[in-house]
This record gives sequence, C-alpha cells and structure tokens, in this order.
Amino acid sequence: MCGIAGIISPHARNYSEEIQKMTDAIAHRGPDGAHHEFFENAVLGHRRLSIVDLSETGRQPMFSESKNECIVLNGEIYGYLDLKKKYEDYRYKGSSDTEIILAMYHQKGKSLLHELPGMFAFAIWNEEKQELFCARDRFGEKPFYYSRGKNGEFIFASEIKAILASELIEPVVNQLALSHFLQYGYVSAQQSIYSNVYTLPPAHFLVFSKGEIHIERYYSLPKNELPINLSEAKEEFSYLLKNAVQKQLIADVEVGSFLSGGLDSSTIVAMVSGFKEKQTTISFGYSGENSELRFADEIAAKYHTNHIEIHENRGDIAADLQKITPFFDEPFADMSATPQFKICQAAARHLKVVLSGDAGDELFGGYDFYSVENQLRKHFSYNNILVKFGLKQFRKFRETSFITNENLAHQNILDFHQNKVRNYFSQKERSELGISENYHQTYSFKIDPDSLNDIMRIDLEKYVPGNMLVKADRMAMANSLEVRTPFLDRDFAEFCIQLPENLKLDSTRDKIILRETMQNYWTENIRNRKKQGFGSSVKNWFEERNLLQLSADLLNDKSGKVFQFIDFEASQKFLNKDKKHWNLLQLALWAENNKKFIT
Repeated sequence: MCGIAGIISPHARNYSEEIQKMTDAIAHRGPDGAHHEFFENAVLGHRRLSIVDLSETGRQPMFSESKNECIVLNGEIYGYLDLKKKYEDYRYKGSSDTEIILAMYHQKGKSLLHELPGMFAFAIWNEEKQELFCARDRFGEKPFYYSRGKNGEFIFASEIKAILASELIEPVVNQLALSHFLQYGYVSAQQSIYSNVYTLPPAHFLVFSKGEIHIERYYSLPKNELPINLSEAKEEFSYLLKNAVQKQLIADVEVGSFLSGGLDSSTIVAMVSGFKEKQTTISFGYSGENSELRFADEIAAKYHTNHIEIHENRGDIAADLQKITPFFDEPFADMSATPQFKICQAAARHLKVVLSGDAGDELFGGYDFYSVENQLRKHFSYNNILVKFGLKQFRKFRETSFITNENLAHQNILDFHQNKVRNYFSQKERSELGISENYHQTYSFKIDPDSLNDIMRIDLEKYVPGNMLVKADRMAMANSLEVRTPFLDRDFAEFCIQLPENLKLDSTRDKIILRETMQNYWTENIRNRKKQGFGSSVKNWFEERNLLQLSADLLNDKSGKVFQFIDFEASQKFLNKDKKHWNLLQLALWAENNKKFIT
C-alpha cells in the first residue's frame, strides 16, 4: 500500500519542486521511502509502505526490463505468484507484485486489466509512445485523482491533497458534488468535490496521450443469476472464500484481522485459522457503550488468536473530528469514521496489514433496509392506482403501517432506496440551502427497479466505493496501515452477486448463504445475533460541550467559509442535533480545513 503521484508535461525536470510537494503531502500513505523518476516529458513519484519485497528491488517508481516503461502502483496484486508462472518469459529483477503488471503490460498491453486481480491504482509511463496508462481496480478499493494544470499539465495522485499541494490548479467547488453530499453524506465515487479535480471511477482505465484524455470502462458487475441450489452454493461459497483469504495472506510482514464480533469479521478470522496456526486480531470499543467486544472475545478464544482489545472513553469528539477530517479531503459524514481511525491507529502499533470484513452486507443481503424493501415489494402493488387511492382514503380514518406509508410514498423499491435509505437532505431541503443541482449516477448494468439483487449491485457501485472504501482507505492510510478486503476478491464477489435473492434473505432471515455455510465456524451467541454498529447516536454526541462549541463556531457565524456554498439563514433551522446538523457540521469542517484552496 502506497501513495502515487505524477506530472506529465514538457520539460518535466522543471517540476521537481512540485512533485516533491505532492509526495510530501501523502507521506502518511508510505512512510518507508520516497522516490521520483524523471523523463523529458513526465515525472513519477511514489511513497512506499513496504509490504511485499522489502528490499530495494521493490522500490518504486519501477522500470521495466527494457527501461521503456515505468510504473507507480498503490495496492496489492493478490495471487501474483501464480501469475508470474504464466508470464515467466519476463526477466524479473525482484519478488514484488508490482513487477507482474509490467510483465503483463509487455505481453498484453491495456488488456492486462481483464486478468489483473487485486486492489490497485497504477500509472505506467511509456517513453516510446509518450503515453500514460492508468487504471483503478474493479470495486474502487484504491483511489486515483487527476486534473489539468493551468499550463496544460496532466497531474495525478492518490489523494486530492497531493494535487492541491502542487499549486498547479485553482480548485473550483463542484455544485453537483455538494448536492450529493448533502443528500447522502459522502461525495459520489464518480466525481470529486472540485469540478476541476476528477476521480477515475472504479473499473475504468485512462490514457493520456498527445494532450488528450481517454477514459473507458473495462469491467461491469455480472447481471445474470446463477441456477444453483443452497447445497451447491454452500460448497462453492466456502471454496471461493478460502481461496480469497489465502491469497490475501501473502505478505513479507504479518497479516492480522479486524475482529468486531460480527458475522463478517468472525468469518474472516475463522477462514484465516485454516492457514495460520496463530493470528493477531484487533477489536475496538468505547467504554460504557453497547459494545460488540464480548462477541469478539468468543471468536478470539475459539481460534486462540493473539487478541488485542482497545477500550477507549468516547473522549473529545470535537478534537477527534478536527484531527481526522483533513485526511478525507472532501466532506464526509459517516459517524463511524472516528472509531475506524482509532482501530486503525491501534492496529498500526502492532501490524502493517489487516484483513477486514467490509462489503459482506452488500454481497449477502445483511442490511435491515434490504429486509424492509423485500416486504415493500411483496405486500402491495406500487403501480395499482386503485389500490393506492383506496389506501390513501383508508389512511384518513385509521393509522397505517410503515410499510403501507412507504408504498404510498414511493414508486418502487429503487425509489425508496435512493430517496429514503441513508438520506440526509431531501431535494426540497437542498434547494432551500441554495443547492438546486441533482447528481444522477450511472451504473454498469440495466436496473430492474423491483430487484433486490439490483439494489445490492447499486450499493456495490455507489455506497461501497463512495463511502465504505473511502473511509477504510483514508483512515488506514492516515495510520500507514494496509487494509485488505477478502469479500471483494473478484471470483468470490462475482459468485455472491449472482446468487439468487432467496439465498440471501427471505421474510425471516438475512445473510442466508453466509449463515448456512459458516454457522459451524461461529459460537452459538454469534450465530443468533443481529447486526450492530458503533454505539452512540448523533443526539448523544451533540451532548458534548466541545462539539456544540465547534458547531457554534462554524455554523452560527455568517462569515463562516461554508456559507459561500449554502444559505446561512436556511441552514439555521436544520441545527437540531440530528443527522442533518451532523451533515452540515462535516461540510463546515471541510470548508474550514480547505479555506486556503477554495474561494
């Protein structure tokens, strides 16, 4: 895991100061080394977190055998040792997973992406072609941002802060991104908070040649449903997950696991136990709050792990926010970012690499709202006008259920999901704040608005790369820690995506395939438990005096930076110690953190 940066421009050696500023800005991503390579028309920079091939042969930027190509990579190529056997004609200089990309590029060019596994964001400069080839992994685990400088330079980096540090652009705030943030609490994975800084979307590659940018999707989520029964599915599920975990344990340093005590993290720890006699597990909980630590203790005891528990008081939330929000570069309202930072901070004292159970809910059907959506589509006909009319009349005389009310309010479960689930500000409320734009994301598949599997696919292309993986990457890299996500192994994830809905959830159960396959690997308490997140509610957090003072400083002063983008008077009615208040506070923190860049 590392940080990458580069500038493509004539007389690239004139940019030595700029590339240094860029790699310095992301030093937290790679504290083990820094290096730059200059060509006549390109300079590549790298910050290294040494995980595989700790020797100098693993150093980046890395030249190919011919010296014609040079690569910078952020990420890990899982199963690269087997890939090397397939590309054995290439003369390898070391044991790095980075070098396999160069070997594949020599033989297959850009089509290497169809075969390349793992999490990655990379850039290859081809000196002969005077061309930059960049790509990002299928699910968006690793970030890649780019921009055009004021003199026409093509600039790229792992984080926005590195691009801004070059001082080659003057960022312009993106109104569409503001709208998306106000609605969902994060910026879409297909754009950035600045209209002149762009993100390369997951599953896309970019070519910069002769001053032109070409972007193309190389991978789409599978759409077909597998004709498979539960017995067959359990066997394949177990085989593919074991294979995914085994590949992600390869490193020249110890690989540990996060252990929350939930079904997903407990599953990962159980799978690791089949390959490692002793593993290190890390758990985190706030003292005095409803904690999962007792469940984590059970799994740690079952598999005799070297278990490290971190107990902390909730502490000064305002101070924590001011410490961690600069690592995001964009407004980010997920409350679990703070505990995520703390568990990564604790893990980094003992490890360089940890496995995570992220994305299990999207793959196996684990969220409560999936069950609600399953009820919504079963109980009523959205499109029956007479039924709707009758229910509206009935509602005038009798109280109706949540399901009935939501059926009346939404056209289908897609409409419910997009406008009810994880939403902060409605379109009307965003307009009141002065944001009239609405961002509409495109997807790699045709959506059936009544398909639960398609709702889960939407979350894999929207929420997972826009929120979950951003949080995981930034909070881990803030602590120079690599986080790996076995559930997002391509073969395993594709299998789960294509499972029939009835193997994921029904009217009484969720995560059916996971529970049926893994139940004997868990303790009885864990088999029977429901999903739980980190304790406190937003309202409880706003009881802290320092947080209220921070809110007052940022949101009660008309001269605050945030009010260049939203209406002050309109904002005041939303400061009610709830999710909307929290969302506005995160936006104000971002504006304050970046006031030297935004005008």
